[in-house]
Amino acid sequence: MHRLVRSIGAVSARRPWIVIGAWLIAAALVVGLAGTVGGSFADDFAAPGSQSEKAMELLDERFPEASGGSARAVFAAPEGQRLERYRPAVEAAVARIAAVKHVTGVTDPFTAGTVSRDGRIGFAEIAFDRPDTELGAEPIAEVAGVLEPARAAGVRAELGGDAAFVNAEPATSATDAAGLVAALVVLLVAFGTVVAALVPITLALVTVAAGLGGIALLAATMDVSGAAPTIGAVIGLGVGIDYALFITARYRENRAAGQDGSTALADAMGSAGSAVLFAGGTVIVAMGALLLTGLGFLISVGISVSIVVLFAVGTALTLLPALLSVLGDRIDRGRLTRRRRPVKQAADTAWWRHAHRVSGRPWPYLIAASAVLLLLAAPALSMRTGFPDAGDDSPSTTHRRAYDLLSEGFGPGFNAPLLLVADLRAPGVDARGIPALSELLAADPGIATVGTPRTSPGGDTVVLPAVPTTAPADTETSQTLERVRGLVPANVSVSGLTAMTDDLTRQLDATLPIFVAAILVASFLLLMLVFRSIAVPLKAVVMNLLSIGAAYGVVVAVFQWGWLADLFGLEGTYLIASPLPTIFFAILFGLSMDYEVFLLSRIREEYDATGDNAESVARGMASSGRVITSAALIMTAVFLSLVLNASPLAKMLGLGLTTAIVLDATLVRMVLVPAAMALMGRANWWLPRRLDRRLPHLNVEHAGDAPRTPRPASRTEAPTKG
Repeated sequence: MHRLVRSIGAVSARRPWIVIGAWLIAAALVVGLAGTVGGSFADDFAAPGSQSEKAMELLDERFPEASGGSARAVFAAPEGQRLERYRPAVEAAVARIAAVKHVTGVTDPFTAGTVSRDGRIGFAEIAFDRPDTELGAEPIAEVAGVLEPARAAGVRAELGGDAAFVNAEPATSATDAAGLVAALVVLLVAFGTVVAALVPITLALVTVAAGLGGIALLAATMDVSGAAPTIGAVIGLGVGIDYALFITARYRENRAAGQDGSTALADAMGSAGSAVLFAGGTVIVAMGALLLTGLGFLISVGISVSIVVLFAVGTALTLLPALLSVLGDRIDRGRLTRRRRPVKQAADTAWWRHAHRVSGRPWPYLIAASAVLLLLAAPALSMRTGFPDAGDDSPSTTHRRAYDLLSEGFGPGFNAPLLLVADLRAPGVDARGIPALSELLAADPGIATVGTPRTSPGGDTVVLPAVPTTAPADTETSQTLERVRGLVPANVSVSGLTAMTDDLTRQLDATLPIFVAAILVASFLLLMLVFRSIAVPLKAVVMNLLSIGAAYGVVVAVFQWGWLADLFGLEGTYLIASPLPTIFFAILFGLSMDYEVFLLSRIREEYDATGDNAESVARGMASSGRVITSAALIMTAVFLSLVLNASPLAKMLGLGLTTAIVLDATLVRMVLVPAAMALMGRANWWLPRRLDRRLPHLNVEHAGDAPRTPRPASRTEAPTKG
């Protein structure tokens, strides 16, 4: 592998302007195509094979008028007043809504009787010609815009309902730029020069621009989740900077050791570049495992992130060597700190001393670090998952304000409508039994009201709406859904967004163990191929599980238990969003394996040269510790931008990612790795000979690529006389 990457880097360095021009043209082409033929984003919440999916498929086939999306324009008079006083403004707003594209019908609150008992709050039911998940953000934004004149007349006017919630534009925040600035500061400290710090930032921006363009083009061929661009951009910034950081740091290290520019670059590509290729492949494998869930929106997130990571690897292996070749000695321009003298011996660094300190007393360090991680992970045992609803979103969004008004005027269950679909061609209830079915539903204590049934033009399908007494994410609503499904005949299916997300949560919980096992097995096999060891990949898998479990525990403690809620700007407690444990695991396992590959590759390189287990760990940490720490700080800065976002869901994602990266870079890499490798000794690199002969060889680092430094006597060796 190292020869291939070295060759790619050499070709790029020999023809730098061609490579740079090709990347600029390619990026501009992808972004341009995304703006012209790129698709819109839509979340597919259907759980394959579920009752809710079957019901929606039946409606699409026989009763498309009833399968269209719906939203609610909610109007509220000031406190102490009645909405009737503002009737002209409300009716004018209804007329404007009817003229919006994709709107097939809209009701008048006053003639439809959808005004609250106190007369202050009312809503207009809006029907669209497309399902909620296929509507897109444009019609929703247009409807929200035509409500502005009503607000000017003194009425509170908000847009809510399923279509508004599903197609809401993701919140943007200046904190995204703050994360990029923080990353630049870390690079300035790590490299000490402005030019060297700007190189990884440049590559990350190219990666994100091309990656987001690729995601938009993907959306033209399949349903892509609205969360995919946000997640892709965050991961793209992180890995784009980190991959360029690892290669640039190795290049400058080689130059500082006396190599000329071309040799330093070739050796950096053959060593750190190979690690980048393998690390990026590991992330792609982890994200690709999302296909195992069978869930459309998670599959789209996995493919989207993989596209961005592919661009990150591509820029690191081709554009970066071209830029470094063009810059030459100018890579050290804009120096902010005094030039460090080259370190002649690994024993001169704090990392070397720390590694020997840990390996000298491995059991106390191993037990203490493991205890901390297990303690942090403990809350995860009580994790309760559920799908977020509009009531969990930020009050700054119109769909959240509409949600609150509907709950106030009509009860919390009004935001969680159920849709019962009866297939009259199948055995069970017939047309004459629908009134009795309505009475049966109304008698359930969890059902507030049952609406008027609608029959398809063919007379073979009936739709019966029902409103629960509790909110969408309430556990009692799930219990009501289960009771209703147990009450109705076999030819009646229960759907609606609430039922769909409940089915989705159940399927995610069921597939998570399979998903996790697949990633663990694939990662173990890949690491075994690269490092020719049984113990090293097993250790990596266990330690990554510990750091990810701790991240789960912190998220549960903050969001589900409410610890430090004020610090994070949370209004209350939340269920853990059911897609997040799966997304967390895929992203975090991939990223943590990045650091594992970069550290272990340096350790293995030293072990091949010295044969001393303790010394190879110490020298590996000494040579890569500063760079890995800088990379982790950059990831932390990028992920913290999500924590500062107004959306609780974004905060949840950001806190989990940040926690895992911090723990991985501190307790895992600085304590658990040297302690465990000290205890295992030569067993770290043991692989049965028969297996070794049969396995293909995938070399990441090549000891001959890097300049060698004198090996100091380890603490277990006596110095030899010269």
